[in-house]
Amino acid sequence: MSNGCICCTLREDLLKEVERLALDGSFDYILIESTGIGEPVPVAQTFTYIDEELGIDLTKFTRLDTMVTVVDAAQFWRDFYSKETLRDRGQEAGEDDVRGIVHLLTDQVEFCDVLILNKCDLVSEDELIKLEKALHAMQPEARLIRTTHGQIDPREILNTGRFDFEKASQSAGWIRELMKEEHTPETEEYGIHSFVYHRKRPFHPERLLRWIAKWPESIVRSKGLMWLATRNHMAVSFSHAGTSKQLGPAGLWVGAMSEEERQMHFGDTLPPIPDWDEQWGDRVTKLVFIGIDMDRAEIERTLDETLLTEEEMLMNWRELKDPFPAWS
Repeated sequence: MSNGCICCTLREDLLKEVERLALDGSFDYILIESTGIGEPVPVAQTFTYIDEELGIDLTKFTRLDTMVTVVDAAQFWRDFYSKETLRDRGQEAGEDDVRGIVHLLTDQVEFCDVLILNKCDLVSEDELIKLEKALHAMQPEARLIRTTHGQIDPREILNTGRFDFEKASQSAGWIRELMKEEHTPETEEYGIHSFVYHRKRPFHPERLLRWIAKWPESIVRSKGLMWLATRNHMAVSFSHAGTSKQLGPAGLWVGAMSEEERQMHFGDTLPPIPDWDEQWGDRVTKLVFIGIDMDRAEIERTLDETLLTEEEMLMNWRELKDPFPAWS
C-alpha cells in the first residue's frame, strides 16, 4: 500500500479486496506490506471491527495474526529526534497531512507485536543493544528480531498468533507503567529505565512552561495526564517523543463534573476512583518518563518547583498567568 492514509482513501479498497481473497479460498495467508508512513491502528481496526456502511465483517473469515514494525537501526535516532514532518520529506498522504516524523515512528513502535531491527550491519553492537533496550522500554511486549538486508525466516512473522487488539492497545511502555499499582524503578544496562511522576497538586502554568522549555535531553519518551491550576476543570494530556511535546484537553475531571454530568457518564453508581480526594476529587498529575541515564531525583525536584506553593494554593488560580494556548 503506497498511501499512508489507510483510514480514508484505501480502507474501503482493502476491506473489499481482503473479503474477495478470503471468500475465493485460494489463500491461507495474506501479507499486507503497508507504506512506511502508514499508521498501524487503522489497519488493525480494519480486521477487528465491522464496517456497517459496507456491510463487511472481516472477523467472520479472517484474523489479524501479527503486526510487524520494521526499524532502521542506522536511522532510528536521527528520525526520532527530527523536527521534520512528512510534508518536509515529500511523503505526506494528502494536503491535510501534517504528521511529524517522530509521531508516526512512535505510533509504529508502540502498536506492534514484532519489531524487526534492520540494517544491523551498519551500527555497532553497543549501539544495537542500546537501541533494543530503548525500544523494549517503549514496547515491552514486542518480540525483537535483528536482520540485515531485510533477510528473515518467514516463520518469525507468519502464523505467530501474537496479535490481540486489546492487548496491543494497552502494551505501550508508558501505559504499562501507569497501570502498575507500585513502581520499582529498574536501572538497566546502558542506563535505560523509567519512572512515574505522581503528584496531587496542580502545576503553575508559567513555571511548567519554563520547565518544558529546558527539557532534559535524557528523557526519550513521556506521556500522561497533568493537573494545571488555571484549567482546574479539565484534565490535560501530555505526550512527548524526541523533540516533540504536545499538550491538549483530555476531558473533565470527575471531580469537576456536575451531578447531571456524572449521571450521564456513570449512571447511579460512581465506580471506584484510585486516590480520590475529598477536596480535589480525581485531579492528579501522572506522567511516565522513559529515558537514558535520567537523573530521577533532579527531574522530580525541578518539576516539584513548578507546582503551586502553599501560598498559591490559597489564591484565586484564575489570576495566574497562563501562557498555554486556549483549547476549544
